[in-house]
Amino acid sequence: MENEKKVFEALETDARLTPEHVADMTGVPLSEVKKIIKKAEKDGTIVKYKTVINWAKAGEEKVWALVEVKVVPQKDTGFDVIAERIYRFPQAKSVFLASGTYDLAILIAGKTMQEIAVFVSEKLAPMDAVQGTVTHFILKKYKEDGVIFEDDGEPRRLGVVA
Repeated sequence: MENEKKVFEALETDARLTPEHVADMTGVPLSEVKKIIKKAEKDGTIVKYKTVINWAKAGEEKVWALVEVKVVPQKDTGFDVIAERIYRFPQAKSVFLASGTYDLAILIAGKTMQEIAVFVSEKLAPMDAVQGTVTHFILKKYKEDGVIFEDDGEPRRLGVVA
């Protein structure tokens, strides 16, 4: 189990690592690394290999919003059925069950604020189990999936206030 954890942590940091590189980094024998990866891909432990794109630098602006959704839990299924209906929409990039005032937190992507507003008002809000939504538009991404955007490598200090 310890070797699996080492392999998973290496791949989570950089999905482009070859099994040979993972073996070098972790000290786990190459044959075991390959076996761990193959098994994890097959059983769904490794769900996806992902690249994080800074779309603003690529010249392609995307609008992101975090939508909080208050729902009535369904008998026998709780929040699962409504969450499934929501995560099937292509606009919903991530869907989480959360504690607090709202039950679900949904990360939505669109081309414009209007597109996201239409999605929320025409797809999410009218669902029978949905009691309310709150939409927070993401104004700037500083860090995503552990990657800092626009980091110049210089440590920054806060100014002194007199």
